Parts: sequence; structure tokens; C-alpha cells
Amino acid sequence: MSIFRIPFDPDTKLHKGCSCGRHATQADHDIDLRQAQDRAVEGAVMRALFPDDATRRNFIRSVGAGTALAAISTLFPLGAAKEAFAQTGGKLEKQKLKVGFIPITCATPIIMAHPMGFYAKYGLDVEVVKTAGWAVIRDKAMNKEYDAAHMLSPMPIAISMGVGSNPVPWTVPAIENINGQAITLAIKHKDKRDPKQWKGMKFAVPFDYSMHNYLLRYYLAEAGLDPDTDVQIRAVPPPEMVANLRAENIDGFLGPDPMNQRAVYDGVGFIHILSRDIWDGHPCCAFGASKEFVTSMPNTYQALLKAIIDATKFASNPANRKDIATAIAPANYLNQPETVIEQILTGTFADGLGGVKKVPDRLEFDPFPYESFAVWILTQMKRWGQIKGDVDYHKIATEVFLATDAGRLMKSNGFPPPESTTKKVTIMGKVFDPAKPEDYLKSFAIKRS
Repeated sequence: MSIFRIPFDPDTKLHKGCSCGRHATQADHDIDLRQAQDRAVEGAVMRALFPDDATRRNFIRSVGAGTALAAISTLFPLGAAKEAFAQTGGKLEKQKLKVGFIPITCATPIIMAHPMGFYAKYGLDVEVVKTAGWAVIRDKAMNKEYDAAHMLSPMPIAISMGVGSNPVPWTVPAIENINGQAITLAIKHKDKRDPKQWKGMKFAVPFDYSMHNYLLRYYLAEAGLDPDTDVQIRAVPPPEMVANLRAENIDGFLGPDPMNQRAVYDGVGFIHILSRDIWDGHPCCAFGASKEFVTSMPNTYQALLKAIIDATKFASNPANRKDIATAIAPANYLNQPETVIEQILTGTFADGLGGVKKVPDRLEFDPFPYESFAVWILTQMKRWGQIKGDVDYHKIATEVFLATDAGRLMKSNGFPPPESTTKKVTIMGKVFDPAKPEDYLKSFAIKRS
């Protein structure tokens, strides 16, 4: 069915003056297309503000469509949204999307883009779907129940390589957050601050293919502990971590927030160390999408990525963090006390040991998917035996981490991208050079490969 509403005249044939053949001139075609785009934006905004169909219809019926849009325009910049939508290239291959997420603060841009109108700004009607765990996210995304998803940054690499699942080309168009994790221990271990004392302890991480798993293993190995023989590490969905700590099923976890701060809030744990103190600026979660989605729906993909980059830019400003905490704390999103979320986002927080810390960069937002991040992840996957044999680090990194796309759209959104897609980093005093991954891998005393 055509989106154009052209009066039918039986005495005339289809016009040849425009690209679609239905208008006298190309100018008429463009005007009609823009009006259709505007209606799409208006509809998306209305659905975002009134998700319940009956409530939305009752509101429009009671005040009239024109009055309803005028009222919404006082709260939401409809004009800017229509202009932004027009700039995406216009026709969306698909307007209604489902994006899965795990209820953790790492997903802040993906989550907040819904209640704060960033998806609607680009004409998208996005349902963000709270999901129980990472294996479920992966399976629903691969089964196309989700159009895109909040993923751990190593997951698209594992999916593309067929590690833990059937191989399907997957991408990371944007990083959701940097830093934002911590090692949390049970209160009974408050006198065991040296990891050399942790032999025999049980730890949780969210997923085998996660930065949490690799950073915990890195931290333990630097202390001389073998992560596979000296301690136990198990995968536990983030929403279940605090309950397992309280039940003494685990001694601690390296997990995402708000789990760390919630353990403090509930009085069952303390924050031993922030992940930024292991690797300052490390990637955590990502916006993940299949290669098929990226290539078969280019306009929809671009609009979705621009919405997430916009949201990430907004979240990167500390002045906006309290408003974001209010937006994402409710039950349909993170389901956490607002004070817990605010402590995480502002970086002023209780540590569980009676102290109050001020760490403004505890959780940061930078969407750029450095290819060097992917190379480091691959070295750790190989280090711990998840992948074997020769690895074409550069090829995999460039195919999965879409730095070029992110940089182009960041620049167009006034969010300056870095000049290079790779960079050297220092992790616990050791320099990682992405140009020499095998040398880096060989430098570790404790490894499986």
C-alpha cells in the first residue's frame, strides 16, 4: 500500500513528472513525501508518549488530533524530530522495532531513548523489551524476535565466530558504556582485600563471553591465581547476583551496575574495586545488530543508530544524569530505587564499608567502537581457550566493530569521533598494542592457550 494520499482522477493517467509517476512534478512528489514522513513522526511520538492504545485513542478523541499534537509540541520538539527524520533518508524499511535489553545501567542509552523520546525523534516506534539473561538476549536476537539488542561487547564477536552458538555475522555499531563494573564481595569478606586471599572462593560473572569474565580473570591472574583452578567462576544473570550473594551461594561477583550498588544498598556486600581501576576506559556493553539487519534495512539501521548516539551524547553530560536516573529507575526499565541509580550515574556513592566515594567517571558513555577493543577481546578469548588456532584479529575486528559508521554519525550529531579506530591502552600496568596481539598474548604467565 502506498503511503501517499493522492486523489484519484479517472480521466487522467499516472503522471510522469516525478520519480514515482504519481505527481505532476517532482516538487509535488517531495511535498507529499515530506507530509507522509511528518505523519510517521507524529504517530511514533504519540505512541511513545501513550503506549497503551486505548489511552492514546481516548486522549485524541477527547481533545481532537490537532489539539493533541499542539499540546505534545509544548513538551516534545516535534519540528526538530521531523527534520531529523527527513535527514535520515526518509523512508524507513521498518518503523516498529523490538530492542531487547538486560535491566542494568550499561543499557542506559538504549533504555532512556524510549521514555526520553530519542527513538521517536527519528520516526521510530521502538519497544524496549526487558530480558532475563544474556543467553536469552542472544537467542531472541538470532531468532529475529528482536530487531537489535543490548549485548555484552564480546557477544557479537562470539556469535560471528560461532563460539557458543551457530555462526551468524553480527556487528557492534556502537558501544553503550565504558567502565561501569565493579568487584563486589560479601560483607563477611571485608578483611580479605588482597586477592591472594581469595583461593577457593566462588565468583559470578554475567556471561562467559563478557568483559566481566575477562577482567575478573585478568585481575586474578595478575595476583597469581589461576581463574580455572584456584577459584570457581560461574555465569549468573545480573538480576540474580545480589540474591546469590545474600544466600551465600557466591562470595562475590564482577558484575554490572546496579548490582554492585544494590548489594551495598541492601547491606549484603561492599565494593572492593571499580573496573575502571583495572582498565580505565574499558568497553562494557554494546548495541548489537545482525549484519543482515544492517545491510537489508539501511535507513532503519541508520535512524536507530543515530537515536542511540544522540542518547549516548545526552548521557555523557553529567548535568543530565539525575534526570536520566529518574527516567530509567521505574519497574518497566531497571526496577531499582532511584537513589541507587543516581549514585551510580553521578559517581558519588556509598562503598558498603562506611565510606562515601566520589568517582565521576565510575560510569561513562562513549559510543565509539574502537577496533582495538575487539582485538583485545579476541586475545582474551584465545588466552582462556574459548577460541583456538590462528586468529585474523584485524579482519574480525573491522567486520564486527563498525567504527566507520559510528564515526560518521557521531560527527553528524555534533559528537566528535576520535581520529583513529585503534589505540594503545594500559591495563594493570601492562601496555596493550593492538598491532601486536600475539606478542601480548604470549606475555602472560597464566593462560590456557
